[in-house]
Amino acid sequence: MEPMYLSICQKKTGNQIKSLLTEKGYTVKDVQNVMGFENPQAIYKWISGKSLPSLDNLVILSRFLHTSIEDILVIDGGIVRLKDIFLNQRFNDKCLILFYTDNNTEIKNKSIWF
Repeated sequence: MEPMYLSICQKKTGNQIKSLLTEKGYTVKDVQNVMGFENPQAIYKWISGKSLPSLDNLVILSRFLHTSIEDILVIDGGIVRLKDIFLNQRFNDKCLILFYTDNNTEIKNKSIWF
């Protein structure tokens, strides 16, 4: 099985976070309070694209913004967003079957065993 690589665009994800905050009418201070941070530096780093939120902070941020983690993260264009294509989430014998495109040409599937 070939490995599937994924690239999260930090700068574009930062822009996405900023857009979502603006769209929902929230400020950095609001996020700081929800996250329980003493200072807003981490949030400014996310918005500027200098860093990404940790997984647990992404979960909190997605719930706070009433959106999915996938709608926050901007994935490299080589992989179509799973939301935009069929995702078979049935777990058969501990196998997750993902459908993705290779160079935006044709839909293929990958079985990931765990």
